[in-house]
Formats: sequence, structure tokens, C-alpha cells
Amino acid sequence: MRPIPRRSFLAGAASAAAVPLLPSIAFAATPTSTKLHGLSAFGDLKYPADFLHFDYVNPDAPKGGTFNFSPPNWFFNQSTLTFNTLNSFVPRGDAPPRMEICFDSLMTGILTGPLDEPDAVYGLLAETVTLSDDRNTFEFALRPEAKFHDGTPLTAEDCAFTFKLFKKEGHPNLLLPLSEMTDAVAVDARTLRLVFSGKQSARTVLNVVSFPILSKAYFDANPFDGRGLKPLLGSGPYKVGRVVAGQAIEYERVADYWGRDLPVNRGLYNFDRIRIEFYGARQAAFEAFKKGNIFYRQEHTARVWATEYNFPAMAAGKVIKREFPAEKRPSMQAIAVNQRRERFRDRRVRQAIALCFDFEWTKRNLFYDAYERSQSSFEKSDYKAEGMPSPAELELLEPLRDKIPPEAFGEAVIQPVSDGSGRDRKLLSAASKLLAEAGWKRDGPLVANGKGESLAVEFLVEDDSLARVLTSWMENMRAIGIDATIRMVDSAQYQARQADFDFDLVMMALSFTATPTRDDMESLFHSRSANLPGARNLPGTADPAIDELIDAVGRAADRESLVTAVRALDRVLRARLDWIPNWFSANHRAAFWDMFGFKEPKPDYGFPVEAMWWFDKDKAAAIGKG
Repeated sequence: MRPIPRRSFLAGAASAAAVPLLPSIAFAATPTSTKLHGLSAFGDLKYPADFLHFDYVNPDAPKGGTFNFSPPNWFFNQSTLTFNTLNSFVPRGDAPPRMEICFDSLMTGILTGPLDEPDAVYGLLAETVTLSDDRNTFEFALRPEAKFHDGTPLTAEDCAFTFKLFKKEGHPNLLLPLSEMTDAVAVDARTLRLVFSGKQSARTVLNVVSFPILSKAYFDANPFDGRGLKPLLGSGPYKVGRVVAGQAIEYERVADYWGRDLPVNRGLYNFDRIRIEFYGARQAAFEAFKKGNIFYRQEHTARVWATEYNFPAMAAGKVIKREFPAEKRPSMQAIAVNQRRERFRDRRVRQAIALCFDFEWTKRNLFYDAYERSQSSFEKSDYKAEGMPSPAELELLEPLRDKIPPEAFGEAVIQPVSDGSGRDRKLLSAASKLLAEAGWKRDGPLVANGKGESLAVEFLVEDDSLARVLTSWMENMRAIGIDATIRMVDSAQYQARQADFDFDLVMMALSFTATPTRDDMESLFHSRSANLPGARNLPGTADPAIDELIDAVGRAADRESLVTAVRALDRVLRARLDWIPNWFSANHRAAFWDMFGFKEPKPDYGFPVEAMWWFDKDKAAAIGKG
């Protein structure tokens, strides 16, 4: 999955040792003179100013060893199948996952925490932050010991440069949240001031404080264009080590990392080396795991999980197979229908395509009953709309009644349950009727419009296992006269075509933060991102009504109103059917060679094993991996 960057709203706690944690503080009531050590949405911070480490880590975890793994999620322009750039922060190209661990951010970053609070950040580069009266200006006091890997100091000038660069040229997930930033000023070497227009969401700042900070000096001498495989100068706990173009990358732990003893880092980043190998086919990666060349993987293919974890190392007890609870965050997995192409702009066409997916047959025959049907863009969370709209939801929806589908005012739209036969005649008949109503009528083996054009629908995929799952869907579409095909391309072409919106149908999976922000919504659903290359708005949604509901998400002043706004948005998204929801799993299916230590239970809001786990010499020796 490609998760979206972090956080949300503001409340806080005092950072000076002499000032106690502020109880039940609301954003509007936060004293402007207070230097805050952390920011949280809708409530108190869990950790006081003098905390020693996060509760979910082992502060005494030993350092050492190598962690060779297959990343289960990734960010920005990253890919797990290949890479052709080491710049993860530009719109184009394929970067290797986990490049973000080479960079520090103003406050805790997108990977490591805090993972036991739904909506908080704590100072990393920034020791404290102070708010202006109007909450449009944020002043950060940087830690004087912060430095880049070449030993040069990391200053407010680097921070100001980074935010201006991202606003102009960054990946959409960096660029969009900065749209209302009007200035980034280095007041002096250790003081950064970020200024916003007043049109930003109140929670925008908790997104941007997690952005990686780059070296101004480095980019004064090097282009910010993603070309080549030259490592960028970073400041984080790891730096790029050995690189085999397109095949493997190693991140080496920085022994003298300036921030290693900060409370936000203690007990984290324990491996001396993190290695990622790239395989064009999922089966090849699985074979590497079976041989012990890869040490950890999360299994995303139900058939493999059910039938193929019976290799010798499993039988010998050298490999552990288990499930970990999923995070308490909304998740989305769906097929995007590209409405930049005229034939998909009629909702009836999108609905007909959706009716051809027989989930019940797929679940039984291909998924070994391991997945459930997804219905929402905010699955597994309180943000998912259920039943009829509440009075509070109707307050948001009623002013938009003439602009949104009428289905948004009834029971929350759900995809119909099939008879499980693989070719449900009732659903396919309904799909044929919808196509006819939309002007696509049978003309021989295919349907055609008034111009004699057939209805062509192509699934774009980069994975043979996904192509296998989609085949029955494609065959049902062909049965009702849609010229449906599946095109499998290599990772580089897939990434490029997705960034340029050159596809008919494509799948995307991601998880939101536990407290979704307007910035998160904009990248996926807002008019502003509809034609921004590299944005996650794959269907090209450009609807003023959706934009208004996203603004309501941004205005939410407490968690109750946020839940209401996201549920109202969910109702309209489901009624529009820009995204066809498909399936989800309730847990992480993980397998790993028994050579690691970790603290249980896992935290509720993240699972970065490469950052939290550690190498156990005794366990490794017992299985011959010492």
C-alpha cells in the first residue's frame, strides 16, 4: 500500500521542564506564549515533555544485524518492484521504499510515531513550536546539535528551502498540503517560521511537520529532478549504502547519528543494515524468502498463505507464520475508473462495471475466505458511513442536494451480494440494462454507442497474481458485451502510466492516518488534484460538492464533527462510484525467520517492524543464521 503522510489538528503540552503538561487543552485555547514539545488533535498528548521513550519500543534493544525484508507499504513515488532514482520526493520515477529513513523532519515522521496515539506528533528537529494568535504562523526552535551526514549543521535555512522547494516541485503528497503556505522564513539559524494564508485546514501543520528536510547546499549543487542514482544528503538514522541499480539497496545505520538519544528515537532503528531486494514477480520474492535470502514478508496472496507455507524451513521451526492485528486506521482498496475518458463519465457505466465483479465467487475460489468485501473508502473505521444519514450528516448534505447523487440521502450504498456462481445472471442482467440506458446497446458480440464505438475497458496491472484475480471480472464484462482486457506492464511503465493517468481501470490500496485530514482528502478526491501528475486522484474526481465536503473535513473542530464530515463525504463517494471498492483483510499475515526480538503487543497505529524490531543473536544462532 501507499499510505498518505501524517497527522491532524492542534492541542498541546508545555515543553519547558518547569511547565507541566497542559490538561484538556483545546487548539483555540492554546497560549501563544507556550513553547510546545508536541501537537495533538482534539485532546491531550500522551507523553509529557520529559518522557524517555515511546511505550511500544524496547529502549534497551541491542543494535546490530541485517534486516532483509519485502516492504508491505511505501510512500510518495516509491515502488517495490524496481527503482531508477534515489529521489523519493519528486512526482516521477521509481524510488526504493524507506528512503525517508535517511531524513529527519521537524517533528516525528511518517514511519515511526507516535504509533500508540491516533493523532499526535512530537519534536524531532524542532525542540519546540510556538503558535501565533491567529494560528496561521508557527515558529519552530531547532535543536542546535542537528546535522547532516557530512557533518554540516542542519539549519532553519535548510528547512525554509525544503518547504519552498516542495511547494513548487515536490511530489503531490508534499505539494498539496503546502498550497496555502505563504512563506517559510529562517528567522535565524535555529528559528524557522512557517506562515499560512488562513485558508488552510487547522490541522495542515501536523501534516507538514513530518516532511523530510533536505540540504540547501546539496541542491544548490545538484538538480532536484530525480535523475540518476546519486544518494541525496540526509540527516536521519540511516544513509544509503550499497546500491545495485533496480535490484537491491542497503541502508546503513549512522553510528554517530545526531538524534540517536532523543526520546522519539530511543529503542528504534536497531538494525545495522536494512536491505531491500526487488523482484519483478511476487513468486520470485516468495522463493527468496523460502531460501532465507529475505527474512520478513507480509503475505498479500491468500492462495500462497493457505497452501504454500509448507517448505522445509517452516517444518523445522525456523520460520514463524502468524497474524498481527491490523492498525486502527481507515483503509481503502478500490478500482479507480478513469473519468478523464468520456466513456466512463456516466455513473451507469461505472455501476455496470461494478456489477460484473462477483466477490462471493472470488472469495471462495481464489481468496480461501481470507478477505471481506470492502464497501467504503474508510473501511475498518468509525469514518465509514452506515445506514441512513444522521441529522448532523444531513446538515452537510442538504445544501448539496441538487449537486450530488440522490443515493447519498438513503442507506449508505453497498455493493450487491452475488449468488456466488461466478456469473450471477440477475446482476449481469442489471448491468446490461444500465449500459443500455447509458446508450451502450448490443451490436453483435459487443455493446456500442451511437457512434458505433465499442465500450473498451482495460485493467492495468503490474502483478500476475492480481491479473489472475481480475480475470473472472473481465470475463463477466465480456459476457455482457464490454470489450474488457487485462494489460500487465512492468513496474516502471505502470508507475509512469499511473502518474500520467494513462489507464482505464487501475487498483489502489492505502491507509489513512487515524485522524484523516483535508490534505489527505485533497490528494485523492479534490478538484485541485484531478489533473496534477502523480496525484492519487486516479479517477479524476472534480466535483464542487466533493470539494465542499472536503472543506468540512478541514473545518472540523472536534472528533465528533470530523467523523460526521468524513461519513458525509463517504456517502457521496460511494454514491458516485468513482472508485469501485473490492476487498480487505482484518489482519497482517506475516512470516519471518525466527531471529528477531520485538515487543508485544504491537502498537495500534503502525507496524514498522524494520524500525521497532531488533536482531537476536541467540535466536539467529539456533537456526543457523548467526
